[in-house]
Amino acid sequence: MRVLMFGWEFPPHISGGLGTACYGMTRGLAYRDVEVIFVVPKSYGDEDQSSVKLIGASQVPIKRRTYVFTPGKSGETELVSSNLSLEMTYIEVGSKLLPYLSPEEFQRYTHEHLQKNELTIQEIDQSEIAGSAVLAEVVGTLDFTGKYGPDLIQEVSNYALVSSEIAHEQSFDIIHAHDWLTYPAGIAAKRMSGKPLVVHVHATEFDRTGENYNTVVYDIEKSGMEQADLVITVSNLTRNTVINRYGINPDKVVTVYNAVEPGTENSVETITKTVDEKVVTFLGRITYQKGPEYFMEAANKVLKCSNNVRFVMAGSGDLLRKMIRYAARLGITEKFHFTDFLKGQDVDNMFAISDVYVMPSVSEPFGISPLEAMRSNVPVIISKQSGVSEILKNAIKIDFWDVDAMADAIYGLITYESLSLMFRQYGRDEVNNLRWENAALQIKNQYMNLLYPSNSPL
Repeated sequence: MRVLMFGWEFPPHISGGLGTACYGMTRGLAYRDVEVIFVVPKSYGDEDQSSVKLIGASQVPIKRRTYVFTPGKSGETELVSSNLSLEMTYIEVGSKLLPYLSPEEFQRYTHEHLQKNELTIQEIDQSEIAGSAVLAEVVGTLDFTGKYGPDLIQEVSNYALVSSEIAHEQSFDIIHAHDWLTYPAGIAAKRMSGKPLVVHVHATEFDRTGENYNTVVYDIEKSGMEQADLVITVSNLTRNTVINRYGINPDKVVTVYNAVEPGTENSVETITKTVDEKVVTFLGRITYQKGPEYFMEAANKVLKCSNNVRFVMAGSGDLLRKMIRYAARLGITEKFHFTDFLKGQDVDNMFAISDVYVMPSVSEPFGISPLEAMRSNVPVIISKQSGVSEILKNAIKIDFWDVDAMADAIYGLITYESLSLMFRQYGRDEVNNLRWENAALQIKNQYMNLLYPSNSPL
């Protein structure tokens, strides 16, 4: 089985948990004899391709195609003599591919931009082209930053454009698109190939922004879910959001929990703390979704009861400056540290010197970082509003807004060694059973159900 998979990032070039999840998933699928062609906007050449064939969209030549066909081949009524060949050319460069628009909006958009000569792509009925001669001429490539910058929507649109080219050139059985950034690409690949589309929901716009959601992003998400043959969510929490907030048919929405790569013997065991105090860590994007303010309030309460502790906020995000100012107002800056964004070995090193890990997310579709902490023998405190709380047993669970409960849990783990030891031991054993090859088997079974519904094991 061969899968054409679209993602936005791949280790070591990541901005959060999505790239980590994609890496683990592709390795798990390779273990289950599933070949993955993984497409990212921009590749750098230093990615681990032991389990995937990696394609950078910025390196894919965009082609101008000329279709030569004889009227009547598609089975339609012949309007001209059958020995008369017609030639039609379209150029894919610079297309405004916006699959999340309604038909009426798309028609209006197309009319407006054709008048301005801004559109260079023409819709073609695939049934008319079938069996016809195709002449192709390379025009060039599109540049991608692969980042989450101000031109993100345009990059998403261009990415979908290139995906059509990739789907035309590659051989595969199924399409798998991760998160809203790649849903238009998945839709375009499905239209080009006719192959089944799976969209994987790692987060929704409601998780990222609450009720003040971006309607453009919401429409992209909804369109992707509606046009998908299967929607995979990372938790039942997210599944309920997909069904209730996006109106998706529950019959095509399934939950497959994320996992974590097994721990390895590496240099983190040689890392030693340079302070005598306990270290309590927050690691993630410093945004509304992750609840950094609640972590800081709990830290303030703990520091009023114990001086033998330091707090670390590792990450970057739109609330970073606000949190720095908040720590200053609380008067805890001597015991509260900011590291900025960490990835790769730096994450492992941070866990190696941590005594407690806290994930106080307001809305967390899943949350891989607690699994990484438990793998590193760090006891964890997680919010009940996280998807990972559905499967973890050996973690302390609190409501994100209950800073008193959060402070009590932190204080207990840094004060009572037997309590910390229990969570370290049982937590490590539990997380070692949450392997990507097990999640990949569930995903593969879902693939089989789409491709061979009558013979599917599910």
